[in-house]
Amino acid sequence: MHSFLAAFRWGIFSEGRFLGKILDEWIVDSQEFIRLKLPHLVVVVVIAIVLYRILRLVTFHMTRVAERHAASPERINQVKTVAGVISATGIAVIGLISGLQVLEILGLNLAPFLASAGVVGIAVGLAAQNIMRDMLNGVLILIEDQFNVGDSVKLAGQSGTVESMTLRKTSIRDGDGTLYMIPNSQITTVANQSVGYSVATVNVSVDFSADPDKVVALLKSIAMEIRTSDQFRSVFIEDPQVLGVDAVHGSEIVFSVVFKTLATRQYAPVREFRRRVRLALEQNNMLPGDPNRVFSFISRIAGKSDPPADTSQTVPATPQPDPNNPLDSMTSPESKTPPGSSNGNLEEKRSQASQ
Repeated sequence: MHSFLAAFRWGIFSEGRFLGKILDEWIVDSQEFIRLKLPHLVVVVVIAIVLYRILRLVTFHMTRVAERHAASPERINQVKTVAGVISATGIAVIGLISGLQVLEILGLNLAPFLASAGVVGIAVGLAAQNIMRDMLNGVLILIEDQFNVGDSVKLAGQSGTVESMTLRKTSIRDGDGTLYMIPNSQITTVANQSVGYSVATVNVSVDFSADPDKVVALLKSIAMEIRTSDQFRSVFIEDPQVLGVDAVHGSEIVFSVVFKTLATRQYAPVREFRRRVRLALEQNNMLPGDPNRVFSFISRIAGKSDPPADTSQTVPATPQPDPNNPLDSMTSPESKTPPGSSNGNLEEKRSQASQ
């Protein structure tokens, strides 16, 4: 080995010559790099690998927990999406920081690179700040499980069923089939109607003549029949509650009935309840409420109404002519003459009026 190095340093690479001095400096620099910089590089690479393994472990654990405890496949896909975003973002951050550290250890000047990156970052940030807000809010929606595909929600003033979710936007379809695409940055308040339970209040309007106690008993009977039916037994969480007389409007009395069911399952029992109430009111001779209907207490207490006025002998009064007005005397009944002499009498009256 020593003979090889001695032969290598012979000639133009000998000590004291130009190339020999360069070789000596390279050897010194290599020794310094191995002694000082190489350990730093090894430490940076090891830390980057450890952080990468921790990131992969966290995202893998998130996916496994979602597969075990998620309520639907959509939720599993959402968690996998979030895990992929976290993994990609983490790898990018770890790689960027590690690369900058390596370049700094190698002695490269990072000031121009950082300045250029700052300018580019500002430009991209101004141009795509809405997209970044959409994606950030989308990640928070998925992590916090604010709503899922298939939920009935109200977002950004629009109500409907969630059809799809991405990191940038959420698509919901309302009752008439209109599809709304809402950027996630505009979702500030979420009203989720598919979580927990639903409460429906039905107002039954009955005429003032009906007995309130009988109406309450009738409504309770109808509500409990629906509650215990095979069709709706699994829908209810609690027994329906008849709150009694809720309002009185003229001759109309309003009774409130409350149904508590599973989330978004209240519509079918409410429709059935209204149908049965309509039939029950007819069977029990009860009128539906009408605030414009006139209800007479006198008729109900006396059992009869006031006799109608006798208008058979009512004769309109005949206006009497004014003697001081010659025109009234011209049209008075006494001044009427047979058709043949009407012209002569008219001339006589006119001459008298002129005198």
